[in-house]
Amino acid sequence: MVELVQRLRKAGAGAGLSNEAFHKLSALLTMLILVFVFAFGNDAFFSVNNGLTILLQTSVIGLLGIGLTMVIITGGIDLSVGSVLALSGTVTGLAVKAGVPVVPGMFLGILVGAACGVVNGLIITKMRITPFVATLGMMLMARGLALQLTGAAPISQLGKAFGVLGNGSLFRMVEMQENGFPKVIFPGIPYPAILLIVVAIAAAYLLRRRALGRHIYATGSNEEAARLSGVVVDRTKIMAYAMSGALAGLAGIVLMSRLITAQPNEGVMAELDAIAAAVIGGASLMGGVGTISGTMIGAFIIGILRNGLNMAGVSSFIQQIIIGAVVILAVYVDQLRSKR
Repeated sequence: MVELVQRLRKAGAGAGLSNEAFHKLSALLTMLILVFVFAFGNDAFFSVNNGLTILLQTSVIGLLGIGLTMVIITGGIDLSVGSVLALSGTVTGLAVKAGVPVVPGMFLGILVGAACGVVNGLIITKMRITPFVATLGMMLMARGLALQLTGAAPISQLGKAFGVLGNGSLFRMVEMQENGFPKVIFPGIPYPAILLIVVAIAAAYLLRRRALGRHIYATGSNEEAARLSGVVVDRTKIMAYAMSGALAGLAGIVLMSRLITAQPNEGVMAELDAIAAAVIGGASLMGGVGTISGTMIGAFIIGILRNGLNMAGVSSFIQQIIIGAVVILAVYVDQLRSKR
């Protein structure tokens, strides 16, 4: 009898693994199809400059998606990441404008994002308000605070050092020509892309190898069972929302650094792209399921889709319709998977 139970457990684990692998494979295949379709329609799609543009766009989506993946695995949702992105970037811009060095100013922005996440977690765990309502309230408050701090005006003239993170690159090769003008031999790997890779590896390690990651999965799979097993569920949720807020803050700093201007209106509807990336990558809105690698594939799908539609001249309004349809389809597939 014990042998039979063990065999059934192994079979179940194997089925779960193949299901997860199949979902990632299907997402990867979707990404390759999009690349083929857009490249077929426009020769410039495979250019180096366009590839770098996709990397830069995906970096912000990916950072937001990683934080949202942790929250979604717990069975929650965070609608405030776009507004927290704007607030963190605005605070960083104000600090740098006031004379604070760039690096400490950026850390301050990340701390502001983490603080917003902690507030979300406390409201959800202590006040017992649903994540949808709690983060919706934070979305409005963070956006309002960003607009109030700046008077709804952008903060400019932040200096070249502020733009290094968003516009710099590693291994950039430039050659001076005879006419005195520089020629770019290799544009380099953008710092935002390197940052995304580092954060993704760290988040994957946290979820798979550390106790907090196991607690996040346990909380989303069965909250009551996790509590009975000794998991401090409230603390786990607060940590997940804090990390989501911190990564939203980091994404805001990267975006503002690219612009070299702090814009309080940035990040509107960014939560839609982040949720889409996580769900397309296999994260279940029911909780307990999701991987960082899947979210990265989902982020690139969204980035490639937006980039290809822009190059095809599709209006931003039609893009919203298409992305919304993709989200609905991804959630429907998730429901079918959960039922099975």
